[in-house]
Parts: sequence; structure tokens; C-alpha cells
Amino acid sequence: MTASLTIENLFTAYDKADVLEGISLEIPTGQVTCLLGSNGAGKTTTIRSILGLTPPRDGRIAFEGREITGLATHKVISLGIACIPEGRKVFPKLTAEENLRLGAYQESSETKIRSRMDEVYEIFPRLAERRLQLAGTMSGGEQAMVSIGRGLMSAPRLLLIDEPSLGLSPLYVKENFNIIQRINERGITVFLVEQNVRQTLAISHQGYVLSKGRVVASGTPTELQQNDEVHAAYFG
Repeated sequence: MTASLTIENLFTAYDKADVLEGISLEIPTGQVTCLLGSNGAGKTTTIRSILGLTPPRDGRIAFEGREITGLATHKVISLGIACIPEGRKVFPKLTAEENLRLGAYQESSETKIRSRMDEVYEIFPRLAERRLQLAGTMSGGEQAMVSIGRGLMSAPRLLLIDEPSLGLSPLYVKENFNIIQRINERGITVFLVEQNVRQTLAISHQGYVLSKGRVVASGTPTELQQNDEVHAAYFG
């Protein structure tokens, strides 16, 4: 199976202190790959490194065979990578539809933008009903839909999703994971960064566990559940 994204021996530092210490990951095309770990493990730093927001000090990142290490963020996005940031981060004073349009800022064709918006509304019928509502007045679950929909508006081939369950009720968490699975079934490769282990492993094809900036385990969901260290840390 070909790799959508490859990370080799990556070191990323803040103020000369390494947060990532030589991590290597491979995200197969068409699959859901998860990155599990507690707060401070380096999960969000991994995403920031991929996007060029915090350029790594050493190592290599390649997307579909092309090296992207240290590329400017807008260039990374233009290659076909999109990110759903932690905590949703909608533009509160813009409508749901205006938020979605911002996700397609690099697309000049109104026909394509309209087509992509129709696809988002097909996935999220509730957003179609509330497309003129200010995003800041929506519930947490609805804002999560806006955030995911905005990511899809760039027609990505790889979607990075950072902590989608953060701050959501159990009902919306379950709905969110179902939606991520449906997005993957449409052919979009997903890199899912999460603390919610059970639900994440339930929709993932493979995963990695990060601890203190190092990969401490990897494998299929079954292999990770049977790993003694992972089981002790997450399943009690």
C-alpha cells in the first residue's frame, strides 16, 4: 500500500528543547491512521510540524512522495492537505456558510465552491438548515460540523484532525467519529490525533502511541489494545 504521508526521524523543538524526539510514522493512502497520547505527548506538535507552523529542526516529511519538510503552510495546504484544528476555532461573527467559504479560499471557480458546499451540506444537513446562522451562536456540536466542513472545502486528499472529541458531549463525540468514518469512506485519507482511545481505535485501520515525544507503540487497533503498555495506560 502506498503512503500518503511519511515522517522519518523527526525532531521538533520549542526554544531549543525537543518536543518530538526522532519520531517516524507512515500514513497509508485511503486509511484512518490515529496518533494517541496524553496531554503534552507531542501530538499537536506533530501536526504543526506537518503543516510547517513549527518547522522541524531535523528529519523529513513527505506527502505523496514529495518532500514538504519546512514548506510554508499555504504551500502545504495547496498540495492537498487540510487540518481540523483542536477546539474547532470557527469565526464566530461569520455565518456557517461564510466559514465554509473560507475553507475554499484557494479555489477561484464558483462552480467548484458551490459543488463542494453541496457535498458538505449532504454530510451535514443541519448546516444546510442553519447556513445563515452566526457560527458563534451555534452549539459545540454544530461548530464541530462547521470546522470539519470548512476543512473539506479545500477538497483535501489528506485530512489532519486534532482532538475532535475535545469539549463535546458524548452524543456529539459519537456523531463526530461516525462522520470521520464516512469521510474516509469517500476516499479521503485521515490522520486522527486523539486522547479518546476506544472510539478512535474503533474507526482506525492502524495507529501509533506517542509518549514524551517518542513513538512507544504502533500497529493495528487489535495489536495496540493487546500491547501491555498501552493497555495499562488507557484501558486500566
